[in-house]
Amino acid sequence: MIEVRDLKKFYGAENEIKAVNGVTFTCPDGQITGLLGPNGAGKTTVMRMISGLIAPMSGTVVVDQIDVKMNPTGVRQKLGVQGDMGGVYPRLTPREQFRYYAKFYGLKGNVLEERIDSVIQELNMTDIADRKAEGFSRGQRQKIVLGRALVHNPSNVILDEPTNGLDVMAVRETRQSIRAMRDQGRCVLFSTHYMDEAERLCDNIAIIVDGKIVASGTPQALMSQTNKTSLEEAFVALAGDWRIQR
Repeated sequence: MIEVRDLKKFYGAENEIKAVNGVTFTCPDGQITGLLGPNGAGKTTVMRMISGLIAPMSGTVVVDQIDVKMNPTGVRQKLGVQGDMGGVYPRLTPREQFRYYAKFYGLKGNVLEERIDSVIQELNMTDIADRKAEGFSRGQRQKIVLGRALVHNPSNVILDEPTNGLDVMAVRETRQSIRAMRDQGRCVLFSTHYMDEAERLCDNIAIIVDGKIVASGTPQALMSQTNKTSLEEAFVALAGDWRIQR
C-alpha cells in the first residue's frame, strides 16, 4: 500500500511555484489507482517524491508502513518504478539488463535467475529475451523498462504513462500486464493522459490540478458526481470547475 500524506513541494526563490500543494491519497493493495491531471499539474513531481528521487518540503509517503523520509532505501526496495526508455542498453539483451538491475536489489544466485525467468514469462518476452536490444521496437523497449521495475518482485509498482507512443498491439499487451499486476495483489499507481484507458483500467482515481487533488473516487463515482457518461467528460468538468473557482 502507498499512502501519500499532505505532500508539498514548492520551487522558486520565494516558493512561489507550488508544484505540489498538500496532496493526500491512498493506493490500496490489489487495486490500480490512477493519478490523472493536465500537463504541469504535479503528477510527475508526486511520483518522484513517492519513489524517493526528490524530497518533499513537507508531508511524507508511507509504503508498506515504511516512511520515505525516514528510510528512502527501504521504500525503494518495496517499489518498482517504470521510468523512461532512455536507460535501455542497446548492446545488452533483456535478460542481461534484468540481471544488471536485479543485482542493485541484492538478488543473486538461483533466486536472481528465477526472478529473471519469471519476468520474461510474465511479459511474454521469451522470443526476444536473449537478443540484443539494438533495433527493438518501442513496445519491446517498454517491456524491458517494465521488466526492470518488476525484477525484484516489488509489492508496489509506479507506472508513469506506460502506453504513451505505443502501437495498438503493444498497448493491449501493456494493459494486460498492468491488470496482471493488480490480480497478483500488487498496489499499482498509474498515470495516463488517455481517459478511456483510465476508465478501463483504474479501480480508483485521484485527479490533480495545479498541485492539489480536486476529486477522487471510482471512475463510475466521478461520472455520477458530474452527471457525465464518460470519464473524459467528467475529468474535463472537474478540472475546469477547479480552475474557474480559483
